[in-house]
Amino acid sequence: MSYNTTSNFDPNTKSDPELRGDDPRAIDWTTRQARAAVPFNVVAGRPINPSHNPDLKPGRGDLWHWGEAVCSDAVVFTSAAGERRLLLIERGDGHGWALPGGGLDEGESALEGCVRELAEETGLELPTSAVERMLPARIVPDPRAGVHAWMVTIPGIIHLHPGHTLAVTGQDDARDAAWFPANTFAELVDAIASRGGKIFAAHIELLKEALA
Repeated sequence: MSYNTTSNFDPNTKSDPELRGDDPRAIDWTTRQARAAVPFNVVAGRPINPSHNPDLKPGRGDLWHWGEAVCSDAVVFTSAAGERRLLLIERGDGHGWALPGGGLDEGESALEGCVRELAEETGLELPTSAVERMLPARIVPDPRAGVHAWMVTIPGIIHLHPGHTLAVTGQDDARDAAWFPANTFAELVDAIASRGGKIFAAHIELLKEALA
């Protein structure tokens, strides 16, 4: 799940000041506000996390960029023997089991990023037409976020044909990939716990919504 900020890449300098860790006041926030997936304010030259979570870490927290970074996550369902199953990957950074996904490449749409990241992290290659719909952009409560840095996702919903529980394997920066029983959120939590795992905190609310 390699989130990146290449959508903010500056072709003139060949380097993004976010990635260099420079003073955020040097960034053109007016331009970035205009193209933001989720609106945000800027105070004293610093972007303000739109979640307004009082427990946010100072500055960029544990993220590497200032402001918003946009990714797309794949919510892939199938069914077997009357049981709904959901595809998840185990993150290589120890943050738990999550939806396959990652940061958008320069010029890439959320739809394109959704199927690309799905293939890169699980080996499951699907055409963009397999995505039934893209959900609206939303801030995810990433445990690494800070007052001035946050993650946004634009998820895609995919339903495979009943009985098509295709083989998957953890690739790229995913330690593992697996199908889990997911008729309810509680069932999903129990299935992951039975493997000694946990759900990535940033995806809990998204998964609850998708499974409701």
